[in-house]
Amino acid sequence: MNKTIITVVGKDTVGIIAKVCTYLAENNVNILDITQTIVQGYFNMMMIVDMEKTEKPFAQVVGELDEAGRELGVQIKCQREEIFDKMHRI
Repeated sequence: MNKTIITVVGKDTVGIIAKVCTYLAENNVNILDITQTIVQGYFNMMMIVDMEKTEKPFAQVVGELDEAGRELGVQIKCQREEIFDKMHRI
């Protein structure tokens, strides 16, 4: 499995989840876990996904999600699970 952590943060607007999930589905990225919340108008979503079946390189997916985030007015960040775990280990 090729797990990646995707975070989406920004001002809440219609279609954020739809756009991100549609992109992932179109690129054979499987969502393993997802959580989202809205606090005082600000949207926050964290996803754990499996990128094993996507044919695109990781850097291309990151770039395309970053562009989708700009179009929506949010920040979308992707980190490989092993990097995320090492950064958040005490």
